[in-house]
Amino acid sequence: MTGAFLFLCRGEDSESRVGKEDVTVAWGQTIGRALVLVCLGESMARAQEAVVPARATIDGADTAWVLVSSALVLAMIVPGLALFYGGLVRSKNVLGTIMHSLVILCLVSLLWVLAGYSLAFGPDTGGMIGGLDWVGLEGVGTAPHATYGPTIPHQAFMVFQLMFAAVTPALITGAFAERMKFGALMLFAGLWSLWVYAPIAHWLWGGGWLAGLGALDFAGGAVVHLSSGVSALVCALVLGTRHGYGTDYMAPHNLPMTLLGTGLLWFGWFGFNAGSALGANEVAVVAVVATHTAAVSGALMWLAVEWIHRGTPTVLGVASGAVAGLATVTPAAGYIGPFSALVIGLMAGGLSYAAIISKGKFGYDDSLDVVGIHGVGGVVGLLAVGFFASKAVNSSGADGLFFGSAGLLGAQALTVAAVGLFSAGMTFVILKVVDRTVGLRVTAEEESMGLDLSQHNERAYS
Repeated sequence: MTGAFLFLCRGEDSESRVGKEDVTVAWGQTIGRALVLVCLGESMARAQEAVVPARATIDGADTAWVLVSSALVLAMIVPGLALFYGGLVRSKNVLGTIMHSLVILCLVSLLWVLAGYSLAFGPDTGGMIGGLDWVGLEGVGTAPHATYGPTIPHQAFMVFQLMFAAVTPALITGAFAERMKFGALMLFAGLWSLWVYAPIAHWLWGGGWLAGLGALDFAGGAVVHLSSGVSALVCALVLGTRHGYGTDYMAPHNLPMTLLGTGLLWFGWFGFNAGSALGANEVAVVAVVATHTAAVSGALMWLAVEWIHRGTPTVLGVASGAVAGLATVTPAAGYIGPFSALVIGLMAGGLSYAAIISKGKFGYDDSLDVVGIHGVGGVVGLLAVGFFASKAVNSSGADGLFFGSAGLLGAQALTVAAVGLFSAGMTFVILKVVDRTVGLRVTAEEESMGLDLSQHNERAYS
């Protein structure tokens, strides 16, 4: 009878969850369960209570959503990011640029299975890195993991996170587009995924020190966007400008291709953000609404600012604003309401535009504006969590400054500083290692010829 008594005592809580319109149904179910327990006795009551842990077993809907989300993030990389970046470069470099996303997906996927997943999510070692217990996915099976999705197979969580690990170094390639050797790219991407991405992912998502301090990063503001944006800046500075930068005509060669990539990125981002809820649940719905709201407000804000500043709204501007909104809302998507997402999108469109306009003053050649969109977006989004996060939206999160707590903002600021400094320092080291081993840049002749011919002996267009 104990189970029935406790269930009846929780009637008020049940009412609050299901809503007033379902009170009658909820109480009817409660009374029915109580009568069953009375009739069948205490032994049946114990059997009924024993069913409760089934919540920790695999849920088909949750598993399906995470697997679909994994496919959506894959579509973000290939063909989404590949086409987005491919359309932005000159025609002689389009295949080489698309190849960057494709080969990084293949390379990082293999490294993730061999060691990356264990380093990022394996049993914690001093708060800094995961252990080697899961090398080669040893011990990563189809049973749920209590921390990494108690209602989905462990391997489903692993493959979802694999897609994040692959898209992040692919984002960086936009900063050095049209001038890095292909062999250097592969070595850089492999080392960066293990030396930079895996530790940062562990700090925030694998039980590391930043998570222990209460920092929040729902779907990758620090792990994906800040780390790639800061690393992109270091890459642009170390490799130097493209030959003819500032004098030659370097406009995008195929904006329809870029727009197609934008649409695929936007489509996939629903899996990127809402999939991070690790289930088909209320938090996933919150993330979908926040993601779309921030994207459209970012696009419209960029359009308005550009229209005022340049006198003409551009198609590329709207696409860039949408991506800026998507990137900036990523760390907050599962912790905020629609109005907060709208504000974050407006900030993303305006601040990213300002950053890209200002890069000429600093003299660095970030070919495809990775710093202005993903770097700025990562910083703004992480700090926005400290202001806009609400436990009323997601009880597993925390309240930000606007909801009565200042502590979260401090943790978010520390995350920005720590991830930014670590990414910058390690990226510089990796670039020096790559330069000493295979060399970073193509020759001036190869750059003039284009990466398609010089690196792959192929042409995109006849």
